[in-house]
This record gives sequence, structure tokens and C-alpha cells, in this order.
Amino acid sequence: MAAYTATVTVRLKRGVLDPEAETTKRALERLGFELDALRSADRFEIDLDADSSADAEERADEMAERLLANPTIHDYDVEVSTAE
Repeated sequence: MAAYTATVTVRLKRGVLDPEAETTKRALERLGFELDALRSADRFEIDLDADSSADAEERADEMAERLLANPTIHDYDVEVSTAE
């Protein structure tokens, strides 16, 4: 077994109301920043032992599906790296 870090980034799907991002976007625009859109996201870093990078990714994907994200309203990405 080897040590891995899985990073799961969860964000609302396009078209789903994101009040946090809308408030932040308006505040940035008041500060003079021009932007087309802004989306908020949550990022989870999970340290785990697994037989391979693929196994670590599969386990992190299952965690995202079962708890970290609601597949009805969220998209998510999983990235795996070796732990340092």
C-alpha cells in the first residue's frame, strides 16, 4: 500500500442558483473587477492508503458520490497524487 492524497472539488452544476458566488461577483464588480461569471466550489483533500493511484481515485470517487456531492445538483472532479 502507498500513501495518496485525493483532492475532490465540488461545485454546483451550471444553471443551479449559487447565491454565494452571486454575492461575491457583485462585490468584485463594485471593486472594479470585470468578470463574466463566478462559481463557488468546495475542495476536500483526503489522505488515504491504497494499492494504486487508480484505487485511490476510485475510493475518493465513491466518497464524493455517497457524501461529498449531491449528483443531482453538483459536479465534482477527483485528482490523486502521491502523498509527500
